[in-house]
Amino acid sequence: MDFAFTEEQTAIRDLAADIFTGTSGPERIKAVEASAERIDRDLWRELARAGLVGIALPAESGGGGMGFTELCVLLEQQGRSVAPVPLWETALAAAAVAEFGTPDQQREYVAPAAAGELFLTVGLEEFGPADPVVPETSAHRSGTGTWVLTGAKAVVPAAHIAGRVVVSAATPTGTGLFLADPAGAGVHAENNETTTRALAATLAFDNAPVELLAEGDSVQWLVSRAEIALAAVQTGVGAGAVQHAVNYLNERRQFGRPLSTFQAVGHQLADCYIDLEAMRVTLWQAAWLLGNDEDPGTAVPVAKWWATDGGQRVVHRAQHVHGGIGVDIDYPVHRYLLWGKQIAATLGSASADLARLGDLLARPEVAV
Repeated sequence: MDFAFTEEQTAIRDLAADIFTGTSGPERIKAVEASAERIDRDLWRELARAGLVGIALPAESGGGGMGFTELCVLLEQQGRSVAPVPLWETALAAAAVAEFGTPDQQREYVAPAAAGELFLTVGLEEFGPADPVVPETSAHRSGTGTWVLTGAKAVVPAAHIAGRVVVSAATPTGTGLFLADPAGAGVHAENNETTTRALAATLAFDNAPVELLAEGDSVQWLVSRAEIALAAVQTGVGAGAVQHAVNYLNERRQFGRPLSTFQAVGHQLADCYIDLEAMRVTLWQAAWLLGNDEDPGTAVPVAKWWATDGGQRVVHRAQHVHGGIGVDIDYPVHRYLLWGKQIAATLGSASADLARLGDLLARPEVAV
């Protein structure tokens, strides 16, 4: 397993870095946070024109024809800039349709998503400590033979602009993924502001008509990729926070010398470096395994735990070494703390990750 980036992956990283750095500066993000949608549509159009929104979608559907690892390369750069666009949500929802959907569903949703013309999102979280792979929201066939959905999904990102939501649900024979219209019949949406100042919705379904994507292992397929996509964003968030800290500490002087030369500060950044390296190696191991359709074993929950636990430590330390200016919301570093906390609370906490990892390790058939 080689974690070195290929030429194509390096080109994606550099192109994404140029777009995010050039388009999504602190003042632009501040303006987007004050808007009604909380989405940077100008940045979204730039990403779409560059072919990055659909980088991991099939070429025959207008995508870049690359893989999950390349998507994670892109998402890490988004995290470095804390750029307010629903990138992982749209990319993974479209990937699920490309993987499991019918030809008609693929034509209707994948190509427009790849072109940046359609926002998609995913509804995987519910209320309470339930495992996202075992949803309580249920789907069954109605008397007319169509699928209908009952239950609720919590914190559905970007649902207010999404054309469709890929929803996980229990079925009479197991679990499955379904396409739901967030503005359709039988769906009640209530938008709320999240920790990152983005909008997310509680979606309540009352016999809402939906389209079946797939049953079987499809829910695990999507949840695993969502966890690693978020780990990629979190790795970028941590790296971006530390870069802000390094820049500040090299410029700020105390007792006649830069703060970066003080031993206590150096120890804090050394701890950030250790956490970030652990986050990176576990992220790329899991992304490579998923991208190559290998059995990930325990790689996904390990990467998820490092992103959750280590990621929070990094953003807290990076803000702490800024001193008083770190809590000034006119200074950009506070957004990294907000993003780090939000990601760490998505799809389960660190303790839930450890419990799930323990359950996997107890199974003799699971590869470590």
